Amino acid sequence: MKNTLSFETLLEDIKLCTDVINAKKILYQLFSSTPMLEKALDYCIKMHEGQFRKSGEPYSVHPILVACFVAYFAKDESMILAALLHDVVEDTECTQEELITMFGHSVGVLVEGLTKIVEIRGDNLASSNSNEKLRKSALTFRNMLMVSIEDSRVLLVKLCDRLHNMLTLDALKEAKQKRIAEETLMVYAPIAHRLGISSIKDYLEDLSFKYLMPEEFNQIAYYLKANNMQLQLTLNDFIDKIKELLRENNYIENEDYVIKKRIKHTYSIYLKMQRKGISIEEVLDLLGVRILVKEIKDCYIVLGILHVHFNPLASRFKDYIALPKQNGYQTLHTTLFDSQSIIEAQIRTFKMHETAELGIAAHWKYKNDKEDYKAVGWVSDLAKDNQEKDDELEFYEYAKDSLYVEDIAVYSPKGEIFTLPRGSTALDFAFEVHSQIGLKAKSAYINRIKSPLLTTLKNGDIVRIEIDDNAKPKFSWLDSVKTARAKAMIKTHYKQRMLAVEQKLATKLLQTIFKVSEDKINEWVSKDNLNKNLKKCANDNVILSHTVQTLQKNVKKFWIGRNYELKKQRLENLVIYSNYKITNIDFDYCCNPKRGDDIIAIKKNHCVSVHNKLCERANKLLDDDSVEVVFIKWSKFIPKNYKMIFSLENKKGALASLLNELVKLNINVLSINIEKNNDNLLEYFDMRLEIAEEQEIEFIKEKLKYKCKIYDFISSSDAYSKS
Repeated sequence: MKNTLSFETLLEDIKLCTDVINAKKILYQLFSSTPMLEKALDYCIKMHEGQFRKSGEPYSVHPILVACFVAYFAKDESMILAALLHDVVEDTECTQEELITMFGHSVGVLVEGLTKIVEIRGDNLASSNSNEKLRKSALTFRNMLMVSIEDSRVLLVKLCDRLHNMLTLDALKEAKQKRIAEETLMVYAPIAHRLGISSIKDYLEDLSFKYLMPEEFNQIAYYLKANNMQLQLTLNDFIDKIKELLRENNYIENEDYVIKKRIKHTYSIYLKMQRKGISIEEVLDLLGVRILVKEIKDCYIVLGILHVHFNPLASRFKDYIALPKQNGYQTLHTTLFDSQSIIEAQIRTFKMHETAELGIAAHWKYKNDKEDYKAVGWVSDLAKDNQEKDDELEFYEYAKDSLYVEDIAVYSPKGEIFTLPRGSTALDFAFEVHSQIGLKAKSAYINRIKSPLLTTLKNGDIVRIEIDDNAKPKFSWLDSVKTARAKAMIKTHYKQRMLAVEQKLATKLLQTIFKVSEDKINEWVSKDNLNKNLKKCANDNVILSHTVQTLQKNVKKFWIGRNYELKKQRLENLVIYSNYKITNIDFDYCCNPKRGDDIIAIKKNHCVSVHNKLCERANKLLDDDSVEVVFIKWSKFIPKNYKMIFSLENKKGALASLLNELVKLNINVLSINIEKNNDNLLEYFDMRLEIAEEQEIEFIKEKLKYKCKIYDFISSSDAYSKS
């Protein structure tokens, strides 16, 4: 059955619908009545009887209208039935088994998938400012993708459910509106984008934008409304010129082609303004037309006609027909000068238009093969690359970059096309070709020019990767790569290398403490069944101390009286646990470890040299039997430097009294400068102080005000300064 409603008309009808009778009428316009549909409608109304939405309408209106959206996108009876029944298991006494018995396995599986998605709504929403809010959104995101691996139709039904919820969000309190809108913008709109369903994506974005940033939304909406007549006249004039040109080239309107006009949607305008730092008047593609034709060759013929008669903006031409986006989107984009206006023209076939509007659902309209419902490529890739990620926040961070960025297409030297997120590097390309190519990548040749691996790629680049079996990815590259696959592989490689280093370091720590060989430590550890705890000794001083206490019985009979107690020693911003006295710390030049890095301390007499744990030089030193190490970690509290400008009463001992107070407060004085004012009447002191981070600054100022008059007291260094 062909849709008789446009999506815009359907939206308006659904917005106005508040009763079951009219909801059913809309559904019948989109999908003909069948015995199973009538059965599901009756069951939905019966099971939700007595339940009402916040707006006051019968609850069953909601699932019927969700089914209307589903029917618009896919003529799949199982999906429509699942939409009608998507809340009965969760909100009524109906069980999953009863649902399968009544409506079949396919409907039951879809509803089960929808029920598994942990919905975040109503009173269960966490505070908008809390990390719990992000965690719950990430959990929703993860569950949506996981349940869609076997049947991706679940995603479409869920998106339709969320679209109707957003259309009726006015009934909720403002705080809940914002929280639901945040999740919609964070989770649902990106998934609609990746599925290629632009009609749902655009409305979810605009509705979220309206509730999250009402002031910005209203400014753009007001501009579009105030200038609507002029904008429409501009578009109509441009369309008339195109029709005339196509008529001259023997194209017949409504038979060979159709022209649709569009004004960029509000959230897209806002993003463009923010990204480029421009006003709405400067948005070049604010106005646009879509020219739909029958064949691919007609797309290029029409493009040629437009470029001959209008000056194109060369930098804004994109050929997504030859190089489709990853979600299947295909269209020619060109931006044209027309008199005083700049207008974007998109040219595509009718079939391409259907794919652009309906996305993955376009493939379900005519087929009923279970294999067609398997997860789309990007969901499968996420699942495969993410099998060991139990943390939903890590999973969300891993996946979000692959969801909502523009794509570029680059080529291998053999002409293979690889689609990557915009901003990807040559290293991203290497991992996309194969994980081992990425891990062993040494350098890149971009358009035959040798380039660094972290060079950002452009659309159409030809990339060749040079590999070296001894090459190793750097953990710092995580900040530069864009793709989920590259980030995951670098993290995995980093963890594997770190595990190997920590195993070696733990043994070396015990060797240093007990002054015995590696073989002897391995023998003792095995004898006392401490193998599982061994690698933890490299990171946990408590476990290290317990391990030392356990192993002591093996050495007492040989070295009576030797001290194996690990004493805590604080030096600068670091804490050392050792049975040796350490008096000095140096940071080695070879790896320049920074605060927060995992570190190793190589011992030489009473001094230690600090290295990054993955420092190649340090790892070679760990293989040397004569090298000793001690346990080291960053201190919890970091001394901060402050500048205090003050004056003192002109009497004997005033400065000494102040300095004595600073000693009591455990504050280190780094320097004192004295300056006089122009009249030479008053001396000002500029004192540099080092204060432990845990100390309350206001408390210190309160104590000092009885000793001096403070004019300024400000932080003069960052947390990493050693001063």
